[in-house]
Amino acid sequence: MAAGANARMTDQTLEITVSEYVSSWRGNGTQLVDVREREEWDEGHIAGATLIPLSELEARRSELDPRQSIAIVCRSGRRSLLAAEYLRAMGYRRAVSVAGGMLDWVQAGLPVER
Repeated sequence: MAAGANARMTDQTLEITVSEYVSSWRGNGTQLVDVREREEWDEGHIAGATLIPLSELEARRSELDPRQSIAIVCRSGRRSLLAAEYLRAMGYRRAVSVAGGMLDWVQAGLPVER
């Protein structure tokens, strides 16, 4: 894990901005999880993200490494915040929500895969 994400991470950090994700988390070994539904994912998603719909997170959380940072994205930030809170409660201390979600990602002009 790169120092950038670790340096910014505290147990109290529950949300990061799209800008923070791009500058300090992306490409630093952070697991990026998209908790939207398949239909939303198919409309456009962030390259390298793993689709785990919020409705499947409990059953699939073992796919995530609790020792790594986990950035979670959804459409607007609501579901990703719920997912981050859930994962934190399950011992994933480095789980954070990307505030503003895909709406802010697209607004920032960042690339989307289809």
